[in-house]
Amino acid sequence: MMRSVADLPLHGGHVPAWLAQRMKKLTRLVLLLAVEEYGTRGLLERLSDPIWFQAFNNVIGMDWDSSGSTTVTAGMIKDALRQEELGVKAAGGKGKKSRATPEELKTIAELYELDPEPYVRTSRLVAKIDTVALQTGYQLYHHVFFLDEEGNWAVIQQGMNERERLARRFHWFDAETFTLDPHKAISGLKREFALNTISKDAKEYQKTLLDIVQEKPAKIERELESLKAIAKGYRPLVYYKPREPWEKDLLKRYESLGRFELNKKALDFARELSVSNYEEFLLLKGLGPSTLRALSLVLELIYDVHPSWKDPVTHPPDPFKFTYAVGGKDRVPFPVERGTYDELISFLEELVSKHPGEKALVKNVTRITKNWKFPEGEKRAT
Repeated sequence: MMRSVADLPLHGGHVPAWLAQRMKKLTRLVLLLAVEEYGTRGLLERLSDPIWFQAFNNVIGMDWDSSGSTTVTAGMIKDALRQEELGVKAAGGKGKKSRATPEELKTIAELYELDPEPYVRTSRLVAKIDTVALQTGYQLYHHVFFLDEEGNWAVIQQGMNERERLARRFHWFDAETFTLDPHKAISGLKREFALNTISKDAKEYQKTLLDIVQEKPAKIERELESLKAIAKGYRPLVYYKPREPWEKDLLKRYESLGRFELNKKALDFARELSVSNYEEFLLLKGLGPSTLRALSLVLELIYDVHPSWKDPVTHPPDPFKFTYAVGGKDRVPFPVERGTYDELISFLEELVSKHPGEKALVKNVTRITKNWKFPEGEKRAT
């Protein structure tokens, strides 16, 4: 089970046609070699590793720190997998393409004789989790779902924080649980706090929330409106003790994440369906970040039950190691060298056609470079 995260700055521009043509060729060759060496499950496991994915991105010539590294690289991979039958396909993409994921998954599942429904549900669920259940200020705009013939899956999706001009990438791989610390290798910019309702520390929170949503939405709404009034300085008619400093800080946290407004239709659905677990609750139609924030605020200040406020990022990536392959689209650390790029493609094409016993050279190079560190003085962002 793996889920990972990476933060990247938003970049403009586009990939020139001469570079895109080479990227497609190199992407295909890397995928062929990866599947031959590790199988389809091994490929999916590596795509779900943010450092491996970033290395892939750098090797084909994208910028080390660009948000486009996700959309372009994932798009190249999807295109290569569509043209080459390797036992694994991809669905979804950026913007409108992400909304086509369910139908594309049904087509892929039919090809591999799999039941599509579990994968369609998983696609919806991981998107809901990284938008609603874990809130750090990012709105998803990119979602690609990888599925192999054995039923293994991986997801790479990305959210945007327009105010800070940062994108955060979320990686998933064959998760067995979605509601209790599904993260394993998390890479990105750690924030001071995040509304994290899928932490192992949020078990009581999840249980109490499921109990609370069985009440009439009007009651929850009255409690929320009372909290809003108190937050603005109004005093109720009955005696009410002054707010503790931590409570004031908590309100500021919620306000920094956005509005907290209840979608009463979503809560009506929860009562009608007698939702019994947190996954089902997250999949409710109409349940968005604002509604979960509202419910969380009520749970914290009325019922004294708390989610986690820890951002589940564990370590920052160091992708510079991979930027000297062929150069970068934006000329960092140097312009893409077409001659070098073509030589690399030619070498890998020859390697793909060789007998497995003749491929030991690549493994030897891997061992030699494993502990190499990028010179600190030469690191600079694009």
